[in-house]
Amino acid sequence: MPDLLTSLHTSPRVEVRAEAQLLPVESLQTKRPVFSINSPEDALEALRSKPDHATLSRALRWLNRTVPHNDEFDIKKPGPKAAQIIFTLINDIVPDYWETLSVESGQEKNLLAQCLSSIAGVGAITSRLRLLLSLLKDNQKPAQVPVVSKTQPVEILLSVLETVMAKEDFITAIWHDIEGFNLPSSQKFLQWKEFASLVASGKVLSVASEANLTLSDLSLSIRAGSWVGYGSQYAAWLGRCIQHAVKAEKDDDVEGQKALSQLLSKGMTLGYTDQLVQAGFLDLLSGDYRSLRKSKVLMTRLSAHDQKTLLYSIIRILSKQHLPTEGPSQGSRREGQSKAIGGVAALVRAIVGDVSTLQDDLVEWLVGVSADAVGQVHNAHRAVTAALSSIPEQVTKALQRGLALFGDKLYIKHTPTLHQEVNAQVLLLLAGYGFRADKTYLMHLSRSSIYLNAVSNRLAASSQRARFLGMVVGTAFSELVDPKDKRMTFTADEMDGSDGQWYRSLTSVKDSVGSIKDLKPASTPSTKSSTQLLESVNSRKSPRPKKPAQSTSKVISIEEIDGSSESEAEDLPMYQKPDSDPEDEDEDPTLVRRDRPTAPVYIRDLIAGLRDDENFDRHQLALSTSSDLIRRKAAFGTEASDNIEELASILVGLGDKWEMENFQQMRLQGMIAVLTAEPLKMGQWFSRTFYNGDYSMGQRASVLTVLGLGARELAGLGKEDALLTGSNATTESSFPSKRLPDKLHKIYASEAAPMDALSSQLEKTMIQPMAAAAADKFSGPNALKVRTFSSRMAVEKKREKPIPNALAKVVADGFFFPLTGRWRIHLQSYGENSSHTSPFLLSHLLKTLSLILHASGTSTLSLPQMTAEFWDLLLSLRARATDPSVLEALLFAFLTLLGINENDQRRLAEQHAKELLETQEWVDNVFEKIGGGSEEGERIRMLAAGVLTRCREVVEKYQRTLMGDLVDFM
Repeated sequence: MPDLLTSLHTSPRVEVRAEAQLLPVESLQTKRPVFSINSPEDALEALRSKPDHATLSRALRWLNRTVPHNDEFDIKKPGPKAAQIIFTLINDIVPDYWETLSVESGQEKNLLAQCLSSIAGVGAITSRLRLLLSLLKDNQKPAQVPVVSKTQPVEILLSVLETVMAKEDFITAIWHDIEGFNLPSSQKFLQWKEFASLVASGKVLSVASEANLTLSDLSLSIRAGSWVGYGSQYAAWLGRCIQHAVKAEKDDDVEGQKALSQLLSKGMTLGYTDQLVQAGFLDLLSGDYRSLRKSKVLMTRLSAHDQKTLLYSIIRILSKQHLPTEGPSQGSRREGQSKAIGGVAALVRAIVGDVSTLQDDLVEWLVGVSADAVGQVHNAHRAVTAALSSIPEQVTKALQRGLALFGDKLYIKHTPTLHQEVNAQVLLLLAGYGFRADKTYLMHLSRSSIYLNAVSNRLAASSQRARFLGMVVGTAFSELVDPKDKRMTFTADEMDGSDGQWYRSLTSVKDSVGSIKDLKPASTPSTKSSTQLLESVNSRKSPRPKKPAQSTSKVISIEEIDGSSESEAEDLPMYQKPDSDPEDEDEDPTLVRRDRPTAPVYIRDLIAGLRDDENFDRHQLALSTSSDLIRRKAAFGTEASDNIEELASILVGLGDKWEMENFQQMRLQGMIAVLTAEPLKMGQWFSRTFYNGDYSMGQRASVLTVLGLGARELAGLGKEDALLTGSNATTESSFPSKRLPDKLHKIYASEAAPMDALSSQLEKTMIQPMAAAAADKFSGPNALKVRTFSSRMAVEKKREKPIPNALAKVVADGFFFPLTGRWRIHLQSYGENSSHTSPFLLSHLLKTLSLILHASGTSTLSLPQMTAEFWDLLLSLRARATDPSVLEALLFAFLTLLGINENDQRRLAEQHAKELLETQEWVDNVFEKIGGGSEEGERIRMLAAGVLTRCREVVEKYQRTLMGDLVDFM
């Protein structure tokens, strides 16, 4: 047995004492070297060695020390050592220590941000962000790494960039650092040029915007995003920095003025000029006369084109801030507006001064072909005209240019009506100032060929509105220069109406140039009083509990009650027990809520409830009752009309923070109620908001939906739309197996938008009669077709009764012309890069205009003018019909245009022969190119066939009228 086991190796047993196994803790710890930081090499070595908090603090303090003049190293001065330290800070220190410093010590965090507050620091952060974003996009495939750990470096760098650029003296500090460097002037110029291209040309903004978008796509929840990545906020920050630098610069600092003008010029190319100018010239726009001199010096350093852009932006901002809207129905309010108009005129006159180029730009703003004045309110025209009135030669030039443009035949035929109306208003204002300055000149002008051709061309125009403007201008000029017995008069009804009288009264408007101090914001007693009123209303709603009475000793008398009182109690009626309160059904008494809000009764309460997005119950109750309350208040008193614009702006910009059920529908109904309360005023407001408001594409689309549905409701088609779109209909519960759970149904269910549903229904309404007529044509001769008398009676019963159309009175000035006119202005200002030219918004705009035109009816007086303007707009959009949605909307618009003019086809053949034949030729090409087979292709071909059928009906019926135009298309 022992032979079976063979030993391979033997070793002696060593006993280890228990004391030897216990080592002191100090011997196991790694001792960190203590750095003595006296040079940039020491700081760089300390930062690279994974420093502790104390070492990092010493390094940051040494880097932020006050640099002596004879010291060659400064971390903000460009150099190899500074670049290495900045690289180490961004790549090693920031990812490991930034969040710790943010929590533990704000002082070290500020020191670290101060080290990066340089041109090299901002550039390095931007480059690192761009690299991380490219890596993040390449690794977006599913992996084991959590999303939070992937996006954390990008979030940290965005936070660092925010901290570095947060202060308003950031640009001032950079400029002072560059001035303090012992460098040649050429290198200083290159340093500032690099900084301007980095900050003001969009490099930082584009990278930060991309970071916001990437983080939002990868995040599982809604993120607020960094302000550095939002263009409007970034432009406002840049403007505040420029304003701070202008205040801090010395009067004789010519180099500083050139540098700031270079930064301002590049900043205006970001695409947010108004936000930049409003923040950069805040003191001047608020009536601070002391800031005028430095602001004018800064403007003179700009190029002529930048000066023009800045002047137009200032006029737009002044118009929004200080000048309310005025129209023919508000002429009585001129007395209270004269101070604001005089203040705006004084500021514009002070900015323009004696600079001839700026004076010409002001004339161009008033009567130029680009019509920059069209997008502003009438009081802005009055203010600019008053500013120009002190320069007689410019008034003369503006009158001549305005009259020549007013009488141009192409301008009359193809320019939107909104442009022509503004031109006529400005012309009458200038005529009044010119007559008061030099009566002889205006008399000679009224006898000149320019004036006579303008009036005669206007009176010979086919558009009724164009003829009306010609009559108004001719009558107003004649009233100024001719004796009473020789004045030009017209017996048209429009001349005696409120609109005609308002136009003729413009020649008597005389606004004096006031003071810039008139633009100072009013004191806030009215605001305080309104808040006190709200507090008093709320205090009436929920009275404070009374204080308990102090306990005092009282003698209580006890009386004995006879049993005879029981017989009296039997005569009292017995009441049932009240139902249980649903709020008390919870077993836990701490969860019972007694402070539930009540429905708002006043418009101010409704506004407060809509703004209070922190209280879910109050916010939801205000939103759900907004439509009914606005409609009730619109029919009684002026409470709704006084707060209508504020209410509309809140509803348009309202966000679904709580993910409410039917949020979009409730918000849409509230905006429609606002529109129907004041159709003319709010129609123009919503049109202006669609083009000029700072809103998302979804919010702009909702504005168009409100205009379309509101117009149809005014036309008496509200019930039909409610049944079609399901706005007021109760949702019937479908069979369970045919419907997903509610949470999944909201995600995957594709609900048709109201505008798409209405346009589809309208397509069927217009195409079905044509299809029925075609089928009837091939079914046999009419002699064999017999219809019984009973069927005729059935048809008569089904025929709908005529309904009053309130839209016809306001459709032109309130809905249609503001949308089409501002489209031309927006396209001239922003070109192809505007979001309004995107297929989504463009198709939505065309469908909205089509629905408004169809709802106005065939008897609308302004239908010929709307037809001409809409047809020109549609033909100009043929080149954009590359997207299927735009092509479908364009064909639908053509079909609506021809269908609404079905009863007056002769007018189409006489006045729009060229447009008719161009439309027929283009749609014929579309029908041949678009192939069938798909649902989208068949839908487009169906619309094209409908348009071709309508066009050929007119062409075949009026061939002799079209003979001259047909030659060009054969």
